[in-house]
Amino acid sequence: MDRVAAWLHEKNPGLDGPIDADEDLIEARLIDSMDFLEFIDLLEELSGSSIDLEEVTIDDFRTLSRVQERFLSTAG
Repeated sequence: MDRVAAWLHEKNPGLDGPIDADEDLIEARLIDSMDFLEFIDLLEELSGSSIDLEEVTIDDFRTLSRVQERFLSTAG
């Protein structure tokens, strides 16, 4: 999750401190529509598998906890 948090901080340079695992990344505008596909690319790279957009919902990307559970729980 360090790479995900680092990516979020890179996209949001005014963000200070750690991101709470249950913070709503979309409501907090830490991920916007312009960055969403890049975020998916990052998750695919980290997980080593592709993400089928027909099999996920926006809620799968809403918090760091859910991202970890849904996409990175088996990633090293």
